[in-house]
Parts: sequence; C-alpha cells; structure tokens
Amino acid sequence: MSIETITPLALKSRLSGPEEYAFLDVREHGQYGEGHPFFCVNAPYSQIETRAPVLVPRRQTLCFLMDDGDGVADLVAARMAEMGYDNLRVLEGGAPGWVAAGYTLFKGVNVLSKSFGELVEHACDTPSVSAEELRAMQATKTPLVVLDGRSPREFHKMSLPGALSCPNAELPYRLPELVADEDTPIVINCAGRTRSIIGAQSLRNLGLKNPVFALRNGTQGWRLAGYELCHGEVPTEQPDLSPVAEQRAADRAADLIARFGLKTLDAAAFDAMRADTSRTTYLFDVRTEAEYLAAHWSGARHAPGGQLVQATDEFFATRHARVVLSDDLGVRAASMAVWLMGMGHEVYLLAADARQGTEHGPEAQPEVNLPLSVETSAIAAALTAGTKVYDASRGMSYRKAHVEGARWVTRARLSQADAEGPVLVIGDRADLVAGVMQRLTELGATELAGSVGDAQVWAEAGLELVETPYIPAEEECIDFLFFVHDRHDDNLEAARQYLAWELNLLGQLDAQERAALDPLMANELEAL
Repeated sequence: MSIETITPLALKSRLSGPEEYAFLDVREHGQYGEGHPFFCVNAPYSQIETRAPVLVPRRQTLCFLMDDGDGVADLVAARMAEMGYDNLRVLEGGAPGWVAAGYTLFKGVNVLSKSFGELVEHACDTPSVSAEELRAMQATKTPLVVLDGRSPREFHKMSLPGALSCPNAELPYRLPELVADEDTPIVINCAGRTRSIIGAQSLRNLGLKNPVFALRNGTQGWRLAGYELCHGEVPTEQPDLSPVAEQRAADRAADLIARFGLKTLDAAAFDAMRADTSRTTYLFDVRTEAEYLAAHWSGARHAPGGQLVQATDEFFATRHARVVLSDDLGVRAASMAVWLMGMGHEVYLLAADARQGTEHGPEAQPEVNLPLSVETSAIAAALTAGTKVYDASRGMSYRKAHVEGARWVTRARLSQADAEGPVLVIGDRADLVAGVMQRLTELGATELAGSVGDAQVWAEAGLELVETPYIPAEEECIDFLFFVHDRHDDNLEAARQYLAWELNLLGQLDAQERAALDPLMANELEAL
C-alpha cells in the first residue's frame, strides 16, 4: 500500500487546528515513556489490533503515526488500513525527526493530565500541606479527615495512616457521609501530586466551608519526610447516600452546570449525536466499578472519573472529539467535566440516570483471532522436537517466570530469520501472541502455531519454569518504563526524581501546548 507521510513541521501546525485527529505513538510503552510529543497517545504496535479500536473508534479519524524512525509506523499503517482506518499519515523521521525539528519529547506518562494538574494548582492557588504539617495536625487529635483520591487498588498497596479510600470523582458525591460537619479540615492525598490537587480543588469548587488541602507530594512526600506508610489496607466500601445527601448531590450538580456552562444532553439528543458518524463520540460512565457492573447505558465504557481525568491518554486518543459523561445524580460527571473541559475537550453530560441503564456486566473488549492455536501440552513436545518457542509476554513477566527454552520476543523487533522453520508462539495475552504470529506470517513463516497461558498454567502442565532477572536486558525491554519505576517500592531517590520531573512539566510547555490548557477556575473561585 502507498503510505502518506507528514513532516514534523506540518504536523506541529495541525495540532492546533479544529479538526479531529489522533496522534499515536506506536512504539512500545517503555519507549513512549522515555519521551513523546505532548499531544501523543500510546498505541503500541504489539497491541494495535485491540488498542486502536478503543482509543480511536471512528475509522475515518485522521491518525498521525509516530515510531522510532525504524519503519514500525509503516507496519502499523498497513495493519490499521486492514482494520478499516482510511486516513493515516506517518511522521517522517519518527521521534528522532521530531527532536531534530526542534520540538520537545516529554518523559513519563499521563503528561497532559499531570501538566494540567500543576497548572490548576498555580491558577487556583489550591491550598496544600506538607507531610510534616499533616503529621502535626494528626497529633493534635482534633477532628480531621484524610481521603485518598486514588483507586482502591492503589490504596491497598500503600496508604497514609488514618486515611480513607475515596477516589477523586467520589469526593463531591460521598462527602456528606464521610465528613460530619462544615468545620472539619479535609486533606486529599494521592501518591504524588496530580490527584491530590485535583481532588482538593474539586471540593473547593463546591464552595465548601470546610478547610480543604492537598497533601503536597502525596505518599512519596510522606516517605521522604521519614514517615511510614500502611500496606495491605482493605478499602472500605463507599457509603451509600441518604436521601438528604442524594438531593445535595443533585443540587451541587445543578450548581456546577450553571456556573461553568456545562452542556447537557437528554437521551434523544445523545442518540442523535451518536448517530452522526462525521464526528467521534465517546461515552464514559464515571461511577464506581460496582455501579457500572450493576447497570449502565448501552455502549458506555467504564472510566472512573478520577482516573479519567488523571489519565485521559489511557481512555481516548481523538482530540476535538465529543466526550459524553454518564452518572446517576450528575455531580460526579459535572465535577470531572470541569477538568476535562480545561484540558481542551468538548464535554457533555448525559442527563439520564445511569442506574436505569439497559446493560450490565463488564464492557466488551476487542477480540483477536488466534490462528492455529494449540493446547499447552504441545509446548513440551515442541521444545523436544526442536521447534522454536517464542514467549510474547511482557518483558518483565518473562523475567519473573517463563518456560525453560522459550525465547522472549517483541513484535517490533522480529526479523526474517525469526520466521524460519517451525515456530510456536506462547504468551500470557492473546493479543500479544496474535500480534507476533501476524508479523511472523508477514515475514514468511509457514509452520506456525500459538498458545495462550501464564506461568501458573505452564507450571500445572508440568513445564519447567525459570527466572531471568536481567533477561531481556533493559535496552531490549522496550515495553516496560524503567523511568523511576520503583518510586512506589520505597526507592526514595526514584521518588525524588519523579517529583522533580512532575514539578518541571510546566516549564517544558511551548506556547501551543500551554494554550491548550485552561483550568477554568480562576475567575469562578473569586465568586465563591
């Protein structure tokens, strides 16, 4: 196929235009995290068949593809074309070409969301306390509520002494059940900075009389101050709302809608919007997982509000698309819509109670076809017969445990020699196995089979497992981000480096990137 290309200069100018586009970094996650353009979203070649339909659901969307200057984007363009995408451009020179043109590559992940969080703190003068100040507040034994705005899973891994789990979007919704009066100070924490700031500011947006603070630098700041964290705490279930609290939530939603000019859609208007195929429409249910599983509107994807704001690039890739948020009483959707609008997104609230939704259970995920699949029992026979056995699992999973004799591979680094002779591809994810098999077929493999399983399955089948802590080597393990990766495992130097990185994000933005972000709140706060 003929692949259209675009220069860095031409692409940079189009990023400010009004048309829909998705700027996809098709390198693996580790490469992406080591440096990518500001508006770029990771859609790695290894998973392009399952990630592209989720991130870019409309096949006519203009997609810019960036690789490492190694031709991988051409391979992705061919695959996406086969999937029905018909408006593709490959960035000339890839990431190195972007740098050569004088543009910045940002290290880390969720860069746009984290940059926005820093901007919110500056623009809104969000009050914060240090770990030492919070410790002193706790020591006085006066009433104080510490709420952890991260996901329950993150809370379970590590938490502050005395903190309660309450993900950010739940804060304005559950607060009446968690804080008894209007005098008790409230401190919001996360692991670093963004969700502490956004969570605290979300409560301030409501006009609360309670003193509200963000914990400066989160659990990492707590450890850097020399204090111990709790590990393995089980998050309590989020409290149900009383009728009085439900009415308060609805009233707060109405107030946010009026003050910030949030747009609402009734069911008929939403159906008409979704029927318009000239634009992309995302529908996200921002409630808790339990609520989503119980009932949700048709086609809604689950995106807990706090996580959606914290990591927009993990949920959608099309800029200038229409983002519709689904909720029950509206306050969670409204409070999160304020921030998504501030990040430059066109946001709407679905004015229909999600509890009355017609679907239930987990959302459907894109499926992959695994041709010539064989049983786990065939792995031992393949090894004995001299068949090449490749493990397509994540690099770090391979390090922890893999079948003796299986070689780790990644789709982006396969060569024609890898396709010679009989090959069996194994791995713990069907999409990774299928991706490697597809590429090997392109390279000429004629004797090819696949098998999906993990270390437990392989061990139960009697296969010998081995651990290789340094294989694949760090430079080969392109699907893992080593950049301060152990900051949550008590590596204090990694925590220092991470916090310095986050604090320096705003200083890296150019005029175009900065112009895309508007925290919306500065003028509104003066009116509270």
